[in-house]
Amino acid sequence: MPELPEVETTTNGIRPHLLGQRIERFIIRERRLRWPISEAIDQLTGQKIYDVYRRGKYILIPVDQGTMLWHLGMSGSMRVLPVNSPVDKHEHVEMQLASGQSLKFRDPRRFGSLLFTKADPLQHKLLCKLGPEPLSVEFNTDYLYRVCRHRSTSIKSLIMDSHRVVGVGNIYASEALFSAGIRPTREAGSISKKRLAKLVETIKRTLHAAIAQGGTTLQDFSRADGKPGYFKQSLQVYGVKGDCSVCGKPIKQITQNQRSSYYCPGCQS
Repeated sequence: MPELPEVETTTNGIRPHLLGQRIERFIIRERRLRWPISEAIDQLTGQKIYDVYRRGKYILIPVDQGTMLWHLGMSGSMRVLPVNSPVDKHEHVEMQLASGQSLKFRDPRRFGSLLFTKADPLQHKLLCKLGPEPLSVEFNTDYLYRVCRHRSTSIKSLIMDSHRVVGVGNIYASEALFSAGIRPTREAGSISKKRLAKLVETIKRTLHAAIAQGGTTLQDFSRADGKPGYFKQSLQVYGVKGDCSVCGKPIKQITQNQRSSYYCPGCQS
């Protein structure tokens, strides 16, 4: 499933191709995504695109009369290709631009979505209760300490709760906790402020590193034979079968909230 760094990479990749463009035509080949695509989308012909930005895992595209909210779901990807390029089997939405390019949305599993709102998009029901962005100044030691206090939930579950902090996915949570030396099963309320400060630092560093590994996004997103803009990550603990590269002890795998967690019993406590 695309996580925050992949969505950020997608946003950065498509933005230069969309900014300032006018929508010539929407082609909806399949409306039955996670939620049915509203007919309001069909009325956006002729409207200008003013921005492309991310909130959580949503890509927001403001136009003259409102804002589109796109979500990649579990298998979605976006590409910018010339109009009349071959249509992929799972290409459900095509937004044709005045430049002669098209934003093409492909989603084999159809868990993605395309919504539209005329109101403030950040007050949309899907966005209004999201926690702070992990790369923002609002996500800091004081904030994490405050939301962790007196909570018996595990620290990994807490930092993956989008109401507490948005976009720290399973892989990145495991990696950040390893770098911070904190076991994923530790009760959030039992962790000192000093250790939480380290965790804030490692979450930011882990996500920044993942985004930096995104590659040359302009090329990736405008080439028909390119990858969907995601990338192979350099992981220290997640998915590792064998011994820890730091202390040599075997990496442990457990299940938390139906998700796999990996940690080193020697480096994390």
